[in-house]
Amino acid sequence: MNDKISPLTDFDALDPLREQYQGSLISTRQLRQELARHHVALLCIDLQYLDAARGYGVFADAAASGVPLKAQDYYFQYLENEVLPNVRSLQDAFRAQGLEVIHSRIQSLTRDGRDRSPGHKRLNLHAPPGSKEAEFVESVAPVGDEIVLNKTASGVFNSTNLQYILRNLDITSLFIVGVYSNECVSTAVRDACDLGFYVTLIEDGCATVTPELQEATITTIKDRYARVMTTDEAIAEIARVREAS
Repeated sequence: MNDKISPLTDFDALDPLREQYQGSLISTRQLRQELARHHVALLCIDLQYLDAARGYGVFADAAASGVPLKAQDYYFQYLENEVLPNVRSLQDAFRAQGLEVIHSRIQSLTRDGRDRSPGHKRLNLHAPPGSKEAEFVESVAPVGDEIVLNKTASGVFNSTNLQYILRNLDITSLFIVGVYSNECVSTAVRDACDLGFYVTLIEDGCATVTPELQEATITTIKDRYARVMTTDEAIAEIARVREAS
């Protein structure tokens, strides 16, 4: 007999607070209303050469990166074959509806990175201004005058004026994609939820270095800090809501 629990299905039945969180924080009706009012933005996190491209930044020396080669193979195959094409599809869908697409990236203010957070200094994460590491992966790079935020810490809300910008734009709901799922993406989801934003995490629009970490992150976030949707589900919802409005 197999007693193994599937984290993305049976976990719902084990969570005694599921309905409470869904009713107060994960309101589909409210999210659709905000989408119809153009109060929604797509937030793309750290899809840059520093951490999302083979042979650059964190992965410039694959053997010395600290990430096992098997995990790197999984990460880049999933990123290149699934996540980046999905993110581009979402970006195109948002742009077609006149909705904001916002980008964050890791980039220091200074060439030597002296302004970085203590955490990034300890991790030796540094993308100087104008460096290849600071460039966005071309297929999902900003278009036109889309907003770009530079950060030197895991949390985009803690290290930039993103909240101020979103309030100015009357944005109340975020769809979030990017890397790594269990680090910068997860931090953004939790912070956005705590700040009162309605959040949707795109499960096949984010990636991390192992499938176990990916699944654990999605399981923890689902219906507690954010809705979890696929790219196809999100694009279909955008189309339906815009047609109805």
